[in-house]
Amino acid sequence: WLERGASASRSGIRHARHGPPVAQRDQRGLMHRPAPRAPVLRVNRVTYPGAGERIGAVRADLRQLLDGCPKADDVILCASELAANATVHSRSGLPGGIFTVCVKISSGHYTWIAIEDNGGPWNPLASDPARPHGLEIVRALASEWGIDGDHTTRTIWAKFNWSDDS
Repeated sequence: WLERGASASRSGIRHARHGPPVAQRDQRGLMHRPAPRAPVLRVNRVTYPGAGERIGAVRADLRQLLDGCPKADDVILCASELAANATVHSRSGLPGGIFTVCVKISSGHYTWIAIEDNGGPWNPLASDPARPHGLEIVRALASEWGIDGDHTTRTIWAKFNWSDDS
């Protein structure tokens, strides 16, 4: 029994033309290749009141979560800057405002952070070489970073690649 566009090989594994091997049927049902081992992934998401005094709590929470991560200092510094930006430059800093810190840690590969705020107008400030702004620090330390969203909600994320050898 072959699916259209598939052919049998000497090994008995059927290959679809121009594609990966196709699952075979036996008496027990479909046989599948075992999934590759996935790296350990830890995910954490915490929402804070949109007040500047909560930035210390963000740093403390991240310090505990990132224990043993070779990029912990860079991640905490950038998250702290981005959380401060959320309280100063978005609607998160208004009464009742909030911001959310998301963290994904893939052991031996990367740490990814995102700060989601309550949006607002985007007014990039002019760069001052004597006093770097939060996004300049993120740009210097993160492997990748970006901004998603609009005036209703904005997420600024950064990824820090690392390996267990770091």
